Amino acid sequence: MTTSRRIADKKVAAFQKNIIKRGSVPETRAKKGSDYPVGPVMLGFFIFVVIGSSIFQFIRMATGGGAA
Repeated sequence: MTTSRRIADKKVAAFQKNIIKRGSVPETRAKKGSDYPVGPVMLGFFIFVVIGSSIFQFIRMATGGGAA
């Protein structure tokens, strides 16, 4: 058996071993799904800015201070 054939057989065996293990992820490594991409403080700040600016714009338009 040549060296390249032995290396190829070794790679095939390792690949076959990985195929058998596919999908068996431990519970600790899997994502929980309950985490948010932003924190509650950042989300509150964003809501404050969006709602605050819309209220400010509404008051400004109601007093006749500016055109659209």
